[in-house]
Amino acid sequence: MGTVTSPKQDRSRATRRRLMEAAIECLAEHGWAGSTVAVVAERAGVSRGAAQHHFPTREDLFTAAVEHVAEERLRKLRAIADATSMTMGPARRYAVVETVVGLYTGPLFRAALQLWVAASHDDGRLRERVTALEARVGRETHRMAVTLLRADEGRPGARETVQGFLDMARGLGLAGLLTDDSARRERVVEQWVEILEGVLGR
Repeated sequence: MGTVTSPKQDRSRATRRRLMEAAIECLAEHGWAGSTVAVVAERAGVSRGAAQHHFPTREDLFTAAVEHVAEERLRKLRAIADATSMTMGPARRYAVVETVVGLYTGPLFRAALQLWVAASHDDGRLRERVTALEARVGRETHRMAVTLLRADEGRPGARETVQGFLDMARGLGLAGLLTDDSARRERVVEQWVEILEGVLGR
């Protein structure tokens, strides 16, 4: 039997989710310096006290928010991996490359980048938590990319090529922060499909 939740628990979950989504939006739009608990609470439509009830510190709020949306990103990848009926070939690899690049070029990446920059200047808890989170998400993203691309990591160069592809996707996310990089991105995506075809096999 499934767990029965009370209306109070449901409201609490909904409030927590609103806060995390508002935190991502604030980070993406205003950066770390402009994203305070008060600003996020106002955007989420809750009191600052309610926000601090769910997330006692600013670090708690923003690391939880990035982790939450990172998990959403991984869920999307898992859903694609489960739908494996399409025969592997250029069309499937193009769809995988395009999807992964899209995950690195949206609001989550912009928000996560702001958190990474803040953590890089921090010698305490924020740096420790963000480093651990990024390592875990990075490992899972690599694993999902291997599954989606049906890469045989025993094949020479396969693991490095998949990692290079993920690094490229992250780089495209950086390139698109200040200007619309979509035209060049399309050509890069097409080239990486060719690279993956050549290394991973047709």
